[in-house]
Amino acid sequence: MADAADEALQGTWDQDLAEALDSSGSDMEMERGLFLVQEDSAQHRVKMWKIALNVSGKGDSLSPWDGVLDLPEQTLIHNRSQQLIDQLGVSEEEKSDMVSDVESVITFYCKSRNISFTPDLAWPHLLKPLLGLGLPRSELYNCFYAFMNKYIPRDCVTNGRPFHLYRLLLQYHEPELCSFLDTKKITPDSYAINWMGSLFSSHCLPEVTQALWDFYLPQADPFLIFFLMLIILVNAKESILAQEGDSKEEIIKMLEASPSLLEAEDIEDLFSLAQYYQSKTPLSLRKMNQNLFGSSLVMLKEEDTDLSQALCLPVSVPEILQANQLQQDGVRFFVVDCRPAEQYNSGHLSTAFHLDSDLMLQNPSEFALSVKSLLEAQKQSLESGSIASGEHLCFMGSGREEEDMYMNMVLAHFLQKNKEYVSIAKGGFMALQKHLVDMNVEGLDSSYLHWIVSTSGSHSSLSSADGESLSGPGDGKGVKSLVNKMTFALKSKSVNVKEKMISFIENTSTPVERHVSSSDRVGKPYRGVKPVFSIADEEEYDTDEIDSSSMSDEDRKEVVNVQTWIHKPDVKHHIPCNEVKETGHMFPSHLLITATHMYCLREIASRRGFAYIQSRQALSSVVKITSKKKHPELITFKFGSNNSAGVEISAVERYLIPNAGDATKVIKQQIMKVLDALESS
Repeated sequence: MADAADEALQGTWDQDLAEALDSSGSDMEMERGLFLVQEDSAQHRVKMWKIALNVSGKGDSLSPWDGVLDLPEQTLIHNRSQQLIDQLGVSEEEKSDMVSDVESVITFYCKSRNISFTPDLAWPHLLKPLLGLGLPRSELYNCFYAFMNKYIPRDCVTNGRPFHLYRLLLQYHEPELCSFLDTKKITPDSYAINWMGSLFSSHCLPEVTQALWDFYLPQADPFLIFFLMLIILVNAKESILAQEGDSKEEIIKMLEASPSLLEAEDIEDLFSLAQYYQSKTPLSLRKMNQNLFGSSLVMLKEEDTDLSQALCLPVSVPEILQANQLQQDGVRFFVVDCRPAEQYNSGHLSTAFHLDSDLMLQNPSEFALSVKSLLEAQKQSLESGSIASGEHLCFMGSGREEEDMYMNMVLAHFLQKNKEYVSIAKGGFMALQKHLVDMNVEGLDSSYLHWIVSTSGSHSSLSSADGESLSGPGDGKGVKSLVNKMTFALKSKSVNVKEKMISFIENTSTPVERHVSSSDRVGKPYRGVKPVFSIADEEEYDTDEIDSSSMSDEDRKEVVNVQTWIHKPDVKHHIPCNEVKETGHMFPSHLLITATHMYCLREIASRRGFAYIQSRQALSSVVKITSKKKHPELITFKFGSNNSAGVEISAVERYLIPNAGDATKVIKQQIMKVLDALESS
């Protein structure tokens, strides 16, 4: 009876374990609860690892092999197998079988993969923690092969690409430490090749490695090794920098032995720190290097594989746009456009700060002022919560090597100052243009218009479909975003550049967007033409009519107290919501419905309790209210008027409204009252 109960309990635990490992974004606390409770049982560890490695129920991969040990390097393999078993301290009775298992696994792996065995290979160490599980030879091989396939990167050799990538990661987070090692001509492969090639089993005791893998395997993230290696160095930073007077060989010896200091109780903290640094790292690191792992034989282009020549960590254009657009807590970029002034003025990323790299040689004093202003602008934008803000500096050039020579010098300048979080936009402005054009071609409407702006009288290099200027009404000089204003202040060479810069940053709560003038004809329909107001579902957005709310520039300057307006006697309904722009930006807002109008108050992040009057629309001008079938809480309002040619749309506004059904119902009722009154007048 007891055995049956135990078996049922064990089956439940196995099922929970499998579900935990299969779920994406697994919770660390849950994992600890599942695995550490079972830590005393080797049997449970075997089941957990086999599930995580996806080898449960796999057949005998060694069955096609004749078992002949006849490789040219067989003596070397046999000796290496004996050395591994000697390190485990097992009894003489067990040694013989273990040596045979290890030699067979290594030999078959070399034969099946056409690998020549050499003494410096790190991956045989992977077998040490696995041997402690008492697996049959076939399962030992299956687990070993899964480790090699999923977690050991390709090109894990001297001067291999994984080590160049690791150096860029170290430089990104610890530029001072990276610079110190570079000065000593100590490359990552000189001390970390065994770390990476064995998942630390080369230097850690088997029981410590097992504890480490208990945490490692449930994550199912092969790139985690880079961050664990980073934490090893970060923890040893003070000791490393203190070895200024030591020889290169002495420092390498100390570095290589660092993981041997780990104990089982250190593993949880090690992973917590690794995951923190991972959250502060651009996703491009893994997305651009996916083919380092797995069985895919697809190779990167030559220019993508040579990370040894990379000045700093490259970041993709889509990540740059998405990171700041989504207002997420992770990596956000402060983009620095280093192209010459004329290129920048003709068209640039709307959130980019301009730093003319030519100044570095042509006018060093002005360049120094520009750098100072840049760092101040970055600081103030972070404090104000601007959409252009970010801890992470990302430098953007033209994308043409001959033109970006000066930008590379600027990058080197920041790196020499040990500035952390420095990256480069891969492909530069050319890649940005191509990406935005591709977005438009794929039917994502005209959202790219919000990204490219001009500070000159000329059109942006990306113009709207109908060829109209990106300038808003009354702005003959073109759209000027926050950072355009910064650049203009910088170029004025005024002694008050810094003060102006700060004042511009503090006004970032109101993004520059195109608006229809309040003088445009909206409101009462033309006589004899029936209202076209309707409420309907829509499968996709209709965004070709217009891209913003109808509000004059004067309206944009009006700041009001939110509570005062909510409690005005003429306000019939208050609807908390988020205003949604075509770019995906969302702004906490309030819709206020009066007898005749709908107001949108956009909260000011830097002034609690206050808001801009973002939109003021006559209810009689509403021609359609639609919701997206897949996202019914996302409501689109279209405003316009009737004429003999049909409906003329003057504005489109979108809001994310909780309980959208109730909100649209009260708005519809008020609109119908207005339309009834108009028809009876």
